[in-house]
Amino acid sequence: MQIIKSIWFFFQNQILGMRWLNDLIGSGLSALGLDTTNRWTGSIQFFIYDVVKITVLLCFLIFLISYIQSYFPPERSRRILGHFHGIGANCIAALLGTVTPFCSCSSIPLFIGFTSAGLPLGVTFSFLISSPMVDLGSLLLLMSIFGAKIAIIYVLLGLVIAVVSGTVIEKMRMEQYVESFILTAASVDIESPDLTKKDRLAFAREQVLATFKKVFPYILVGVGIGALIHNWIPEEWVATILGSNNPFGVVLATIIGVPMYADIFGTIPIAEALLYKGAQLGSILSFMMAVTTLSLPSIIMLRKAVKPKLLALFIGICTVGIIIVGYLFNVLQAFTKL
Repeated sequence: MQIIKSIWFFFQNQILGMRWLNDLIGSGLSALGLDTTNRWTGSIQFFIYDVVKITVLLCFLIFLISYIQSYFPPERSRRILGHFHGIGANCIAALLGTVTPFCSCSSIPLFIGFTSAGLPLGVTFSFLISSPMVDLGSLLLLMSIFGAKIAIIYVLLGLVIAVVSGTVIEKMRMEQYVESFILTAASVDIESPDLTKKDRLAFAREQVLATFKKVFPYILVGVGIGALIHNWIPEEWVATILGSNNPFGVVLATIIGVPMYADIFGTIPIAEALLYKGAQLGSILSFMMAVTTLSLPSIIMLRKAVKPKLLALFIGICTVGIIIVGYLFNVLQAFTKL
């Protein structure tokens, strides 16, 4: 058992976490005559390390996920979802969302397409929530920082939010609050062509390039904010706002996260810096969920597809779910070894 733990520890820290890269960058900066204990040098080390680490993981994971995704194009996904009903359909929709590495804005066109194709509204909302919040890439990236237990619980609870939210919307019969142009849109049933392995590899490469171009600016911004928090924001400030002494830390983190726009790759460095500074786990993860699921740009885009009452219900259900998950993580952290 000890050997297995040692192998897993090595995989988590040296393969996923790339701690060797941080040491290598530190040695390089020292060789240039820079003091790595200095705040400016520490910020430079954090920035270079996190940008390289996240970029490498991003490209590898997007390639892998996109290859898998090539077997689940929108039309095939629609047909799969059409075979299920009730809460089972919501579960399948949430699981399908995990193999689509989209940010919240990129998920909305698929949501519109699924809705116009006649899929139940609650099912399409389950997909809309799970797609940006949880995916296979986020699982591995979260493992590199928080460990396997927290990463798996995060993904599972994210799926629960997606399923419950979609189910509630479905039970409330909110179809009348979808814009009419979506409900009356023609659905074209086109068979997805069979792709060769070479085609799938080419698709995966194209997705890596397209995703990298779109995501990389947010990685730079996220890592920059993380470096600022990591080396310049006093621990006492973070502990006061998001620490265990503030019972409203989770609520505050969720509210702060909603107006922001980034995918999970951009929020990872901020979460890493907040964790280092002593923020509570639940506050950090609630912040990540709010940023990825309820960003202001995605809400503006979604308003074009649904009426205000349905939009408000969607925001309200997701916000309450995220806050509950945050406090649940804090309880788990307090009474277990998370």
